[in-house]
Amino acid sequence: MPLLVVGSVALDSVETPSERRDDVLGGSAVYFSYAASYFAPVQLVGAVGDDWPAEHTALLRSRQIDTAGLEVVAGAKTFRWRGKYLPNMNDRETLEVHLNVFGDFDPKLPATSRQARYVFLANGSPRLQLGVLEQTPQAVLRVADTMDLWINIQRDELLALLRRIDGVVLNDSEARLLTGDENLVRAGHRVRELGPKFVVIKKGEHGAMFFGPDDTYVLPAYPTPNVVDPTGAGDTFAGGMMGYLAESGDLSPAGLKTALAYGTVAASFCVEDFSLERLKRIDRDDLNRRVDEYRRMLSF
Repeated sequence: MPLLVVGSVALDSVETPSERRDDVLGGSAVYFSYAASYFAPVQLVGAVGDDWPAEHTALLRSRQIDTAGLEVVAGAKTFRWRGKYLPNMNDRETLEVHLNVFGDFDPKLPATSRQARYVFLANGSPRLQLGVLEQTPQAVLRVADTMDLWINIQRDELLALLRRIDGVVLNDSEARLLTGDENLVRAGHRVRELGPKFVVIKKGEHGAMFFGPDDTYVLPAYPTPNVVDPTGAGDTFAGGMMGYLAESGDLSPAGLKTALAYGTVAASFCVEDFSLERLKRIDRDDLNRRVDEYRRMLSF
């Protein structure tokens, strides 16, 4: 079943304690769509400037990602982010952000995308995300990501969004900020009380927490020893999760848990190189093998 993602498409510059890469392919919709493409057809909606390298679009299309909704705005520049990771590889400093074309992004979905049954609203303005919901009335699963910026400056719109979606993905600090509760278990339940059927709290190297109507559990991160660049790991996690759900159509508690496992494993590959480089070197069999290893790790 086709899966729609609407979000940022970017050029990133990343510094780690040992290496640096400039102007590499990034953005929430890019990481999400690439990971999800291992499971289901993906429709990507975003905007770039005329500085966008054509080879990046060709790469996405090589994964059967539909880029009909990727708008190239003449005379504009692509969203750019520059960040630096600290030695622990968990904390990072944002050195520069240039929203450029993404600052005025107001997506008008292609006709095929308006029929999407599975919709992921990648990190962006809640106003933008609500606008996408208005254009996708046939969706059976609507999941959104958010961040501290929108909690602070568009809280009312975010609360309206939460009442209209099935699931939300956010990190631990965002859950605490949204609810005012330092206890993550209570915070997760309180986010769910705001509207979504399920809540996923990302905890970086410590995995993810799931809160549903019948289940609350923690899945650890896959223990990869080779963390090169964590950029995009959260979006890759979401792509693996939603890709599996779109492929299987299984929204049962067991299906959701399996989807989280695939998201966790997809993210573990992402962090092993810069940008999409590690994801480009794997296939579905690699994901399945690592999920099997992960399942054995969690059995006792």
